[in-house]
Amino acid sequence: MNEILKLPFYAKLTLILLGLMALLFIFYIGQDILVPIMMSFLFAILLYPIVQFLKSKLHFPHVLAVMIAVILFVFVFIALFVFLSFQISDIANDFDKIERNINIHIRNIQGFIKDHFHLSSREQKQYLDTATEDSMEKGKEMIGTTIMSFTDTLVNLTLIPIYTFLILLYRTHFMLFLSKLFKKENHEQLKNILTNIKIAINSYIVGLIIEMILVSVMTTLGFMLIGVKYAILLGIITGILNLIPYIGILFAGVLSIVASLTGSPDLSIIVGIIIITIIVQLIDNNILVPMIVSSKVEINAFVSIIGIIIGGSIAGVSGMFLALPVLAVLKVIFDRIESLEAWGYLMGDHLPKTYTWRNIKLPLFDSESTPKKTIIKTDIIVPVFTETTTEKDANKTNE
Repeated sequence: MNEILKLPFYAKLTLILLGLMALLFIFYIGQDILVPIMMSFLFAILLYPIVQFLKSKLHFPHVLAVMIAVILFVFVFIALFVFLSFQISDIANDFDKIERNINIHIRNIQGFIKDHFHLSSREQKQYLDTATEDSMEKGKEMIGTTIMSFTDTLVNLTLIPIYTFLILLYRTHFMLFLSKLFKKENHEQLKNILTNIKIAINSYIVGLIIEMILVSVMTTLGFMLIGVKYAILLGIITGILNLIPYIGILFAGVLSIVASLTGSPDLSIIVGIIIITIIVQLIDNNILVPMIVSSKVEINAFVSIIGIIIGGSIAGVSGMFLALPVLAVLKVIFDRIESLEAWGYLMGDHLPKTYTWRNIKLPLFDSESTPKKTIIKTDIIVPVFTETTTEKDANKTNE
């Protein structure tokens, strides 16, 4: 019989860290290939219930059901892109107003500095010229980088629907491939991991979509109340950028302030935008995220921020968006492998999120209380991995 080799703790820790470093390095050098594939896996998980509905309820063939689901997905994104393009073109036509209003605020700031710090406008200009003497060269480099990034984005937008279609089409084939990588006695654990990954990712993405819609609506209504021009566009952009945790809202706030200058140079509008953005974020972080973005895998804020920073440094905005789903998948795997269970606990967030006061759920900040253990039940039955498993058998099992 084969004896299991038991390694000391420091050896296992070294191997785990080397493995993580190798994965990060592979992801870094192959990001142009891996990022579209990983995004496609997320969208495939999101679209899978639609495919199942078309097959089980409307009795569509598998290929046709997958094709219709992907086409609907593409149409939604095209409609959103067309709407944003028309609105952004209107803002571009008001660029002269933005420039004029920015100059008004700059003169006001210069006057404030002159009165309180006794620096003349000429001295302030000299300081600015010294600080930005290389800005033209950096600006040219930034424009070139932006054009290359835009080209890569267009390529990815073409590849993602194709990858999503193929992943949904060959879903059972990929599952059987995974079953062949492990011994039969480990198939039950493999099915458990795959089921929980599917539940976690699907819950996370659906929760993000609902959160994005609610944040967009709240921001739009708030901007309308204070009289911001292009309130609907800025609300939608805020909701979309809010998908990038902790960082996206900062870009959305700056963009909203700049766009507000198309209407009026009034400082109260800018203050109002800042106040509304803060209020929406407080509602989002303390109510919407705990109650709506109810991912079955909880990642604590410390690990989330580190993951987002690492993802951003490796693959930019796409890496930031993929950071939390990847961490969620890793935690599902770590929690179900005994030797990695400690790392899963380290990534988890075991503090209670809310408490009930008169049937109203409110955020709980008392970290001393012991959280209740939550048991997740699901009716999903995963098909058995066998050589003869077919898509038809999987559908019968799910029904």
